[in-house]
Amino acid sequence: MTAIRQALFVRLRQAAGEDWDGFVGHEFVRRLGDGTLPEDCFRHYLSQDYLFLKQFARAYGLAVYKSDSLEDMRQAAAGMAGILDEMGLHVKYCHDWSLSSDEMAVVAEAPATTAYTRFVLDCGAAGDLLDLHVAMAPGVMGYAEIGRRLKEKAGRAGRGRPVVDNPYQAWIDSYAGEEYQSLAGGLAAHLDHLMAERGGAGRFDRLAATFRQAVRLEIDFWAMGLSLTR
Repeated sequence: MTAIRQALFVRLRQAAGEDWDGFVGHEFVRRLGDGTLPEDCFRHYLSQDYLFLKQFARAYGLAVYKSDSLEDMRQAAAGMAGILDEMGLHVKYCHDWSLSSDEMAVVAEAPATTAYTRFVLDCGAAGDLLDLHVAMAPGVMGYAEIGRRLKEKAGRAGRGRPVVDNPYQAWIDSYAGEEYQSLAGGLAAHLDHLMAERGGAGRFDRLAATFRQAVRLEIDFWAMGLSLTR
């Protein structure tokens, strides 16, 4: 698979510096990749990710409201439909990990879940459509990069030696798959479109600050997933 390469996302990723590396190379991610993450930690993460996705669906609804053109509305509506479809798959996947819909419906949001999702919604409410999509970008683009990296690493490790079954392989495959990679590539292209329409002198610095803060909140979300081991 080809790495996602779009102008604005690449600049934002570079501006995030070590924070981006800390996000996509987090201990939680590494232990997912080698299959050593404790299962209780993964279940905790899954239940919070369900709540996370619910709030991201709201963010895409806000994106429809913030859109000026029919094209932008369609893109936001497609994003919401994608999230809602993903939630259906997420519920099925959670059932495979002995997490029922009823259990997830009553679980309380962890502070890290609230912090990032409300940051995204606040950016969208206070700013424009570009601000909102930049705040959401780490959660979409980062998972695409993580899935791709872990898939490639597993492929290299399996050459010439037995491949150890990873209980998290289905998770890795879903984010490394063509469908999700295409979704992330579409967002990267849309960021460029919005920057061309709405960007101006001095705009990048504020966008980079939003992106970097969102990345830091994503790091906190991984740390939340590991909290059961502390």
